[in-house]
Amino acid sequence: MSASKINAKDPVIVTKRRVACDGGGGALGHPKTYLDMGVDTQVTCKYCGIVFKLSKDAADGAH
Repeated sequence: MSASKINAKDPVIVTKRRVACDGGGGALGHPKTYLDMGVDTQVTCKYCGIVFKLSKDAADGAH
């Protein structure tokens, strides 16, 4: 996923509660970080601010 294609204001819709983020910029990104939503339906990367939001179609136990 290219950083130029990601607008930090628009959430990235995902189907699992645990996601990985590397900033999307290859060598210009940030260290790969795993983010866990826990019981929430979204999580924000502390490095780049990308918001990952759980899809409404995701199974309750998705991880």
